[in-house]
Amino acid sequence: MANITVLGAGSWGGALAALLCDNGHSVTLWSHRREQAQEMARTHKSDKLKDFTFPESLSYSGDLKEAVTGADLLILAVPSTATRQTTEKLKEFCDEEIAIVSVSKGIEESTLMTQSQIIEEVLPKAKVAALSGPSHAEEVIRHLPTVVVAGSKSRKLAIMVQEFFMNENFRVYISSDLHGIEVGASLKNVIALAAGMSDGLGNGDNTRAALITRGIREITALAVATGGNPETLSGLAGIGDLIVTCQSVHSRNHKAGELIGRGMDPKEAMEQVHMVVEGVYSAKAALALGNKYGMDLPIISEVNKVLFEGKEARIAMYDLMNRDKKTEMEAVGWNS
Repeated sequence: MANITVLGAGSWGGALAALLCDNGHSVTLWSHRREQAQEMARTHKSDKLKDFTFPESLSYSGDLKEAVTGADLLILAVPSTATRQTTEKLKEFCDEEIAIVSVSKGIEESTLMTQSQIIEEVLPKAKVAALSGPSHAEEVIRHLPTVVVAGSKSRKLAIMVQEFFMNENFRVYISSDLHGIEVGASLKNVIALAAGMSDGLGNGDNTRAALITRGIREITALAVATGGNPETLSGLAGIGDLIVTCQSVHSRNHKAGELIGRGMDPKEAMEQVHMVVEGVYSAKAALALGNKYGMDLPIISEVNKVLFEGKEARIAMYDLMNRDKKTEMEAVGWNS
């Protein structure tokens, strides 16, 4: 049994805390809002996971120092926009060589860093891993079969994460490609926004499948350009996570995109979803990465224009469909 602290009491943090309790670990769920932690301690419920009751063994805290003291492993489940701020606070309270698993998905707009890169910059001695894959919290808490991948530069840490999380309903593979996993996890949200916009416009399965397929090409190109392995993007953290995020009723990014496709202002759409829409924050960073490496990213580019330049989703779709004629894959061609 390990002492594990989950930092972030949103739906994903709560689901993972419950899973780890079920696996027999001593788990503390921390919220940056003390009143939320107190309410969860009283009711063993969360407004983020309606109709679900947390295990009696789960502990709660609104005090960061109290929450991380004595922890063998930290699960960083705060929104990606809060990763740097939360990690900075950790410097005061935890061992410099603490093991941290990032389960947030996003690229920092100002630095173009992944979540693990932020953690490693703030806590250079920390041992860092990421957990990703097609895994909606609403299904994990119902013990529906889910398969994910744990990535780390340290094989020892990857195996530890695998052992802590894995059970008969939650299968965990391991990988050394931490960077590829995080790029796939971050950018799939941007493509999911595009898929949602398409659905909001009334397009069908054909369109969504095309966006998924061409979207994974853009994600893979960016991942490889920045040091990831292309095989990673054909796996759970790439195409697997992209498929589920582009079509699931649980996907906040797809939902926000769908509202935008129906004509709602992007800011209003984000507010109506009532949860952090990570793809909106990663969209600019993805485009900036593409520009840095001189890459053509048509879907990501059009999503940015809709989100930040006032372009109508309908026109963005038209422009995607009427780009210059291309071959599908440059490596597959004719000898003459």
